[in-house]
Amino acid sequence: MSTLQAQKLTMQLGRATVLQEVTLALTSGWTAIVGPNGAGKSTLLRCFAGLLKPQSGEVQLDGRPLAAHTPRERAQRIAWLAQQGEATGELTAREVVHLGRLPQLGLFAEPGPRDHALVAQAMADAECDAWAERRLHELSGGERQRVLLARALAVDAPLLLLDEPTTHLDPPHQVALVRLFQRLARERTVVSVLHDLSLALQADHLVVMQAGQVRVVGAADDEKVHATLQEVFGHALRIQRVGERFVAIPDLG
Repeated sequence: MSTLQAQKLTMQLGRATVLQEVTLALTSGWTAIVGPNGAGKSTLLRCFAGLLKPQSGEVQLDGRPLAAHTPRERAQRIAWLAQQGEATGELTAREVVHLGRLPQLGLFAEPGPRDHALVAQAMADAECDAWAERRLHELSGGERQRVLLARALAVDAPLLLLDEPTTHLDPPHQVALVRLFQRLARERTVVSVLHDLSLALQADHLVVMQAGQVRVVGAADDEKVHATLQEVFGHALRIQRVGERFVAIPDLG
């Protein structure tokens, strides 16, 4: 299984310091990165994906600097879903998902039976196979999001980085996505930035960020994680157990 690690990442965007010497190792399972607006969550994930170069520090993939890997090597090992994925074009949903096989096939190789099977499985997992022949621009926001997720799944990479994957999804599909991540995390490393804390609390690990720094890393049932979550959100919420799980509830009192 591939590994990703950030070592003392500092990132500035304009005059703002967005990350401040962040050190974090991504472990196997599903990790949810959470925190208030402006905490640096998406910036950190983009650094892990190699889409942003920090001013100092480095990201390591499998013990080597990320920059030392070729773009194709990175694309084969790290699948990426952007917060605002592209949503135009004349390609059908199935053709878009097939693009996820490019890192493995290259530009000119014809997809074989395994590639077609992986695409079909990715579309089934993302629950978008019902509109496989429709054009991407014809789909609703939630439908497009599921197609773009399927494209990331079709890469079949050991590392899956997802920035706000539940965007545009209704509650039933958010729940389905949580169950999918829990299943995928048995075989690969899944990392997602999430604003919905109740969904994030279903992950194996939480990374709580604030003002460009990692405040705490721990399991979803860790009391220190719960206390830090309540603190960074100004005690506007409380973490409560419901059955065997925890949820975040607005504190209106």
